[in-house]
Amino acid sequence: MGATVRIGTCSWADKGLLEAWYPRGVSTAEKRLRYYAERFDVVEVDSPYYALPDPAVTERWARRTPDGFTFHVKAAAAMTWHEGEPSDEAFRLFRAALEPLELSGKLRGVLLQYHPRFVKSAAAKAELARAPERLAPLVPLVEFRHRSWTEDGEREDTLSFLEAHGLAFVSLDSPRTSASNVSPTIAASTHRVAYVRFHGRNAQTWNIRRAESAAERFDWLYTAEELAEWVEPLAQLADEAEEVYALFNNNRDDFAPRSAQILRGLLDEAGVPAAGGIEPPPSELTLF
Repeated sequence: MGATVRIGTCSWADKGLLEAWYPRGVSTAEKRLRYYAERFDVVEVDSPYYALPDPAVTERWARRTPDGFTFHVKAAAAMTWHEGEPSDEAFRLFRAALEPLELSGKLRGVLLQYHPRFVKSAAAKAELARAPERLAPLVPLVEFRHRSWTEDGEREDTLSFLEAHGLAFVSLDSPRTSASNVSPTIAASTHRVAYVRFHGRNAQTWNIRRAESAAERFDWLYTAEELAEWVEPLAQLADEAEEVYALFNNNRDDFAPRSAQILRGLLDEAGVPAAGGIEPPPSELTLF
């Protein structure tokens, strides 16, 4: 029996979710996280990329979620070449902000989504090799935004390098375009943790300028036919890795949880063990 594919979304508090997913009455930060955790057992928190949270906030995240719930957190911009060369201090400040969550045992991985200027080179590989020590025992989840790492002729070397240095490759579902900041779709595992992010396939908005929010860029509701393409690759990842995560970042309206539900249904139909993406049973029996 392979690993269970654990499905979730990239945030539980995006504007689209607040407006289109949470029912009336689920209107506080605590209620929203508890509602989310009844339907999913993993989440990716992307807000620390923009601003580090207060440790008191991350302590509440841990307290408001059940045992067995897993957080992955996106690294701060200063850690991934979005604000110049990363420093040890940037990693230290990030770890300090997330310390209560880490101490709870619920923080598993750190998403290192590198800037497109992070092109494959000997110097870039040396920077990558520092991540495990800077983040241990957390799992470095590496997402490339320049296709030099995964194009033909470089892909095998990149994956071998990640595996040798204890780095988890992030597989992507992205627009089908030849833009340099879009990697080809590759399902691969270089770590005991396998990770897939679903960005949607809207090529028209991927490089949109002056967007008011990320929702404009990731405006895509997956169809069952599109997600069916991932059933076999996810089953293969589940055979290769000890932990498998599938996170939806198509954060327009309620597109992410709706897409997650579609994927869960497809995996169930195929007999692939999965968690998340289904409604919990009613908490109380009713007559109707």
